[in-house]
Parts: sequence; C-alpha cells; structure tokens
Amino acid sequence: MKKFALIGAAGYIAPRHMQAIRAVGGQLVAAYDPNDSVGIIDSHFPDAHFFTEFERFDRHIDKRRRSEGVRAVDYVSICSPNYLHDAHMRFALRSGADAICEKPLVLNPWNIDGLVDIERDTGRRINTILQLRLHPSIIALREKVAAAPADRKFEVDLSYITSRGNWYLQSWKGDEKKSGGIATNIGVHFFDMLHFIFGALQDNRVHLATPTCAAGYLEYERARVRWFLSVDVADVPAPQREAGQRTYRSITVGGEEIEFSGGFTDLHTRSYEEILAGRGFGLDENRVAIETVSAIRKLAPVAAGADGHPFLAGRV
Repeated sequence: MKKFALIGAAGYIAPRHMQAIRAVGGQLVAAYDPNDSVGIIDSHFPDAHFFTEFERFDRHIDKRRRSEGVRAVDYVSICSPNYLHDAHMRFALRSGADAICEKPLVLNPWNIDGLVDIERDTGRRINTILQLRLHPSIIALREKVAAAPADRKFEVDLSYITSRGNWYLQSWKGDEKKSGGIATNIGVHFFDMLHFIFGALQDNRVHLATPTCAAGYLEYERARVRWFLSVDVADVPAPQREAGQRTYRSITVGGEEIEFSGGFTDLHTRSYEEILAGRGFGLDENRVAIETVSAIRKLAPVAAGADGHPFLAGRV
C-alpha cells in the first residue's frame, strides 16, 4: 500500500485526488491546508492526520521519515495555489517522496530547470496531472492527426467558458502573480493538449487579455488554433445560457465538433494509475505548455483578423 500526503486539502480539486488515492489502494496519512474546511477527508481517509500550519505538517512528515525509513511517505499530492507549487514540489522531493502536482506545474519555464536539479539531487520524481492526454477522444484525435498527410494543417477552434462568481477575482485566482492569470489558471491543460496532438508551437498571438477573459491564436506544426477562455457567464452562448448552462466547452477540428465532455470524472484516477505504474507525465512533458502560457502573460494584445476567434466579434 502506497502512502500519500496531501497539500491543499481544502481546495476545489483536492477531493478528486482523495478519490484517486483511495481508488488505487493508497493510504492518505497526512494532509495540510491553512483552511480547516476539510470535512471531505472523512469520506475517504478519516484517520489521516491534518494540519493547518505548514511547520507542523513538515515536522510530522520528517518524524515519519526518521522513524519509518526514507519512504515513510511515497507521494505528496499538491493541490495548493499555483504560485506555491514550485516550493511544495521541492518539499516533497527533499522529504524522500515523489510529487504529484496539479496543473499548472509552475508559472514560469525557468522554474522547471530548477526542479530538474532537485530531481537529480534527490533521486525522486515529479509527476503532473495532464489528464487530457489520457482522454479517449483526445487520444483518438491525436491518432487521426498522425495518420493525416504530413503537410496538412488542421483548422481548430477552442472555446472554454467556466463561469465563476464574484469571489473569483477576490481570491488568489484573481491575482495574476499567484495564479498566472486566466490563460494559465483555466487554460494550461488545453494548451498542453494542443501541443500533445498537433506538435511543436510555431506562433503565439494574443487578441484579448482581461482578468476574466482571454483569447488569441496559436499555430502548431499541424494546426492553426483560434482560442477563447472565460470565467464570465455572459460569454456562454445565449442558447446555452438561457437554458441555465453556466459552462461551455467546445473544440472543433476542421469544422467537426470533438466530443470530449464525458469521461472527465475518472481521469484523475487514471492519472494516478499511470503514475504508480511508472508512466506519469514529468517535467519535460510540461515545458511547452508552461512556455506558452508564460508568453501569453507577457504578450501585448494585437488586432484580430481572420485568425480571431468567432466569440471576439464585436469585442475587439
């Protein structure tokens, strides 16, 4: 039985990690979060030790390591705010554990270089949750692209709107220095998916950048991509919004809709299964997506032409 610790137990995504740990037969031995609204732990691992102070959590992990051996904790799962991922992965590796980190792995590509050094020094490994790489529809699309003529570039529209209330901009997620901004916070796994399917990134333009919405154009070896991301319910297309829908997700390739709305609930468990089998996605797999969102954060918006996403009509 593999032993896990969890950082960020009160966060939105933490329950999926708890479910995945239980599904793979693991044991959550310790969890940390400065917020004590973590009753969800009782549904999965009621015997887990819990700490609201990182110093006491650190002490507990260190005591376990000294009394039970180097692998007293096999994995530290990291669900903390984005800007803390780097520090928490370093903590995991120095504690003799491998890390399992939520997206985005880090905010800047140079952070990856430092983590490569920590991996080498400790002999431990960093894994990340790039769950879309495991989605059957995405895998099928990648195979379709690979089988197409090598000189063909696919025309892609990516639209993702996940509505958030007024709390969003008041939380760390609304602080670009902590979250990386909207393209990083809600888009990084889609940008990784695009690289995974369509190859190396060749061009990166931004057409719109606000705290709640971003849009632009990306060109890959095998695709031209118009993208639009938002947390504003007003951006949900009218028919869906009038029906009470607050989330809208669409990817079209060559005008054909790629259905991938189903199958999301089990992808964290699939990610954990792959990690425990030694097939997790490591630092190198993250680099292109992190470079992409880091550049988007710095690029000045330019006027959109034919490369502009349809949802930009009348906005820029």
